[in-house]
Amino acid sequence: MKVNVIGHNYELCNFENKELTGQTLQFIQKEPSSETPLTLVTISDGTTNEEVLEVLIDRMKYLNDCFPCRENAIVITKLEESLMWLNKRTSDRVKRNVEGKHIV
Repeated sequence: MKVNVIGHNYELCNFENKELTGQTLQFIQKEPSSETPLTLVTISDGTTNEEVLEVLIDRMKYLNDCFPCRENAIVITKLEESLMWLNKRTSDRVKRNVEGKHIV
């Protein structure tokens, strides 16, 4: 993995042919607006942690169907738990009316 933009853009290595350019993983990048500092504006569109976790959960479920083992089941549980906590964080921010704003 190579970090192109800390926290937002990564170049992922190919597993078998490391000489080839890998895939880019771009997360949404938002920063406070210069006009209204509490408002966030999108600098670069991209995906979210939640979306990546959903991909990993789907992949691990597929792999566990092919090659079932205890470790795969634990990984799935922990990924699902991580997704649950991120969704809870978002839900709490929505309830507090601070989602999408530069407020802790």
